[in-house]
Amino acid sequence: MVKAVVFDMDGLMFDTERVFVQAWDYAGEKIGIGKAGYMVLKTLGLNIHATREIWQREYGDRYSEEDLRKYTKEFVQEYYRNHKTPVKKGLYNLLNYLKNAGYPLGIATSSSRLEVEKHLANAGITDRFQAIATGDVIKNSKPAPDLYIKACELLNVAPECCIALEDSRNGILSANAAGCKTIMVPDLWQPDEQVEKLLYARCDNLDDVITVFATLNS
Repeated sequence: MVKAVVFDMDGLMFDTERVFVQAWDYAGEKIGIGKAGYMVLKTLGLNIHATREIWQREYGDRYSEEDLRKYTKEFVQEYYRNHKTPVKKGLYNLLNYLKNAGYPLGIATSSSRLEVEKHLANAGITDRFQAIATGDVIKNSKPAPDLYIKACELLNVAPECCIALEDSRNGILSANAAGCKTIMVPDLWQPDEQVEKLLYARCDNLDDVITVFATLNS
């Protein structure tokens, strides 16, 4: 029986991963390594510590982490001065449906608490979530199960009674390892055969997730 729903954030609720592609393209050119937006695909679902390790393996001493952060922040701040957080298709409809159906909602994201609060406030949905587990307070990044286990603990619901909504390989592996049933809504990455076998369902957008829940309750 499904008793709660836990959302990923970047790429699932918000189209923020594409913003980071642009930011790392910009920062890469500024620091002399060329466009580096492709690194978003290599680091999907990872927290800052795991992401740093991937960058080190990719570029070693050919880049300055301090300069990368500086120019990434410069681009992102300028972007959000001129744009609201880009909301994924169907998010508001799905949140309204789940609220009316009585599901408690959580978030399990590798992003920081500050980033989560900023995007939720920008989208006007801060009050929709009863539990938030973030990458800056969890030791092990996705694909480890820690974030989903923590979110379920905060919701006081066993993982096997939770639906996880995800868009990345690392996120799906994390939710599956925690024991959640996972619905995937692909964003930048399309699932391979291995990941497809782990999914409870796959949807084209968040509006389609409503259909899955309607079937659950029928």
